[in-house]
Amino acid sequence: LQQRRGLRLSAPAAIQVTVRDALNQALDEELERDERVFLLGEEVAQYDGAYKISRGLWKKYGDKRVIDTPISEMGFAGIAVGAAMAGLRPVCEFMTFNFSMQAIDQVINSAAKTCYMSAGSIGVPIVFRGPNGASAGVAAQHSQCFAAWYGHCPGLKVVSPWSAEDSKGLLKAAIRDDNPVVMLESELLYGVPFEMSEQAQSKEFVIPIGKAKIERQGTHVTLVAHSRPVGHCMEAAAVLSKEGVECEVINLRTIRPLDIETVEASVVKTNHLVTVEGGWPQFGVGAEICARIMEGPAFNYLDAPAVRVTGADVPMPYAKILEDNCIPQVKDIVFAVKKALNI
Repeated sequence: LQQRRGLRLSAPAAIQVTVRDALNQALDEELERDERVFLLGEEVAQYDGAYKISRGLWKKYGDKRVIDTPISEMGFAGIAVGAAMAGLRPVCEFMTFNFSMQAIDQVINSAAKTCYMSAGSIGVPIVFRGPNGASAGVAAQHSQCFAAWYGHCPGLKVVSPWSAEDSKGLLKAAIRDDNPVVMLESELLYGVPFEMSEQAQSKEFVIPIGKAKIERQGTHVTLVAHSRPVGHCMEAAAVLSKEGVECEVINLRTIRPLDIETVEASVVKTNHLVTVEGGWPQFGVGAEICARIMEGPAFNYLDAPAVRVTGADVPMPYAKILEDNCIPQVKDIVFAVKKALNI
């Protein structure tokens, strides 16, 4: 009625969306957009997904587009890779990336290397996605972060979202990419609501793979993180701001290719660097960032050594109090920042 009267309607405002619903939206939109896209994995169809990421998709798209598989990661990952080589665009869900070790030969030797080994004549447009890193109370065999593992391998793109907007935009970009993409989600973020902008509500919204985002502007120290630790960095920055320390928080979004230019530009401004990750310290994502900064032009702007905040260098304990001490907390980031700033 307002439109008939010639009145201009206001644009839709930002809304609160959980990471789970953002991923579900992305899958729904891409299944609808391209008939070559299909989803397979354990319990993704009739059960609506172990984490309800694929809720409603089997009923909407049917058995050919949303496929329940046996409990055999090597088997269904191999089927997915073969389908990608034949021209389809599979989304292969691992119930947890810890189980991707069963299929790592398919992910690395079959998916990541085929384009190079075929001189570019065989593409493998596939997405491997699922929860990565620590959950809660699931002990050592279900808690490790694979960002450094898969980020190590040429031929793969590796993304690691934090917010709902990250999750939707990166999953859509991954599905549309002609290369194999590993998408490392966080189980502990699935139910967390984030503000989603009007732009992100569009069916054509994608986030470029390989581009970090500055979540908070600052002048005293650069905090670099990916996945759930980005939220911890934001909390630590709020605490430190009350003490007069302004942190610049960078959400990497992508592990490979790494957007080192955004990190360098921030370090040039703040002269201090702290990296934060849930994974183990040795050969980790933070170690790679520190090495790149040391080798590049930003090194000359550092006023103090870079500091890494990581998970403890042990298999994840089951006991809650030990688990809490193995995962970086806000207090650990605050301590690292004060160490870097010598305060």
